[in-house]
Amino acid sequence: MERTEESMSQTPTGKREEALLESPERLTSPATPIEPSENGSPASPGRNRRWAFAFLLAAAGAAGALALSGGPQVQVVRVERRDLVQKVIATGRVEPPARVSLGTLVPGIAVRVLAEEGERVRAGQLLVELDRAEADAAVQQARAGVAAAEAQLAQLGTSSRVAAEALRQSEINLVSATADLERTEALTGSGAGSQRDLDTARQAVDLARSQRESALARLASTARGGSDALLASAEVSRARAALAQAQARLDQTRILAPADGLLLARDVEPGDVVQPGRVLLVFARDGETRLIAQPDEKSLAFLEPGQAAKASADAFAGRTFAARVMSIAPAVDPQRGTVEVKLAVPQPPVYLRADMTVSVDVEVARAAGTLVLPAEVVRDAAGASPWVLALREGRAERRDVELGIRGEGYVQILSGLAEGEEVIPQDAKKVRPGQKVRRG
Repeated sequence: MERTEESMSQTPTGKREEALLESPERLTSPATPIEPSENGSPASPGRNRRWAFAFLLAAAGAAGALALSGGPQVQVVRVERRDLVQKVIATGRVEPPARVSLGTLVPGIAVRVLAEEGERVRAGQLLVELDRAEADAAVQQARAGVAAAEAQLAQLGTSSRVAAEALRQSEINLVSATADLERTEALTGSGAGSQRDLDTARQAVDLARSQRESALARLASTARGGSDALLASAEVSRARAALAQAQARLDQTRILAPADGLLLARDVEPGDVVQPGRVLLVFARDGETRLIAQPDEKSLAFLEPGQAAKASADAFAGRTFAARVMSIAPAVDPQRGTVEVKLAVPQPPVYLRADMTVSVDVEVARAAGTLVLPAEVVRDAAGASPWVLALREGRAERRDVELGIRGEGYVQILSGLAEGEEVIPQDAKKVRPGQKVRRG
């Protein structure tokens, strides 16, 4: 078929050459003036004919070469093997391990402010102190109340011992009165005693019994678990609670650092009147630094906890540090179409600051020595059926391909092409499948 096309392309050219050889006089017309030669004499007609014949012969040769070339000339890209890493790239910010807002639960006047923004503080360090005169007085009053209640409880213990002694004595008296009554009854029965003596003995027994019952009741109320003891104990507890409350209010006049960390912000000066609920200090605990990134939701299929990442702060371009994916938010931001990803920074650089803007590259896949092509040569790469134009035996051949991971401007070829095969880039717009082409 190619020889047929070649003979067809040569036939017209050959005829034109024969015609020119047979009729050289056609190269110039009678009306064409004869140009003079370099010495001023007119050029000979034979020389003009030879130049015109050479020009037509060259043009015919070029046309024949184009016809024999087999199509347009194209550049090609070879399928090669290389290591490929796919990354998810996103921007984010530095998040402190724990950001704490500090304030006071009691109103007062700030008398001392002992920390500056950006200062590192230790756990328990005094940061702000309020006027404590009123709170001190309340503590002293509460302590006095505790002392009074405890004294009352102690007095009740003494009363209990007195009641016990009174009970013992009343029991002795009852025994004695009972014995007297028995003797009087015996005498009266024998006629040696009078009725009056008998009545007196009986009254003595009744009185002794009454005193014993009263002593029992008194002992019961003053003994541990008795009503008086319970009331006294309750009063002691109430007084101690009042003291604890007063002490807590006194402690709340001193704002201390809850842990080792960094003071991020301060909104109080000496002499300021402060109220409960007002944020006076913003504090960041020491601990594992974290990054908050917002990659596109399309990256969700590739992200998972534990993946390694490289990050860099925009303020320190060129310096990178290691990070690791900690967690992925369960929901997507509906307005921005992004998902929140938290990354841990095991060894944060010293220049890293809270809320710094960072760039994060998360490595989501890696393939060693895999077949790759530049991503731009793959057609419909984002569609369901990606394909390429492969150069095969001088023709552009459509080839469906299966793609794998993508990264660094390349895409992995899982099937459809072999190593070393040549592919026509997409910028060769006029090349169609099946068309003859030449390698550039």
